[in-house]
Amino acid sequence: KQQLGAEHPALATSLNNLAMLYKTQGKYSAAEPLYQESLRITKQQLGAEHPSVAMSLNNLAMLYKTQGKYCEAEPLYQESLRITKQQLGAEHPAVTTSLNNLAMLYHAQGKYSD
Repeated sequence: KQQLGAEHPALATSLNNLAMLYKTQGKYSAAEPLYQESLRITKQQLGAEHPSVAMSLNNLAMLYKTQGKYCEAEPLYQESLRITKQQLGAEHPAVTTSLNNLAMLYHAQGKYSD
């Protein structure tokens, strides 16, 4: 932050990585604002349709799913999937990952027909 500035994409990556560590440790309340700040910086610096934004959305959605916050997770997973398809193409392997994450959310909710 000191060297690159508060809005540098590398800071967003560092925030995301620290959030992942906190999530793994079960420190969800510490992870959430870091994921949110990482997402904000990524959108601002790379644009709302960048594949890195899709990844950030997915990571925040995963946190919410882990906490059972399914209503918060679903739109993030859906937006991540939309961006990934649009930017990388429907046949890209990242689309499969996005679809799987959304499917796992629906499975956790018992929504087998969605």
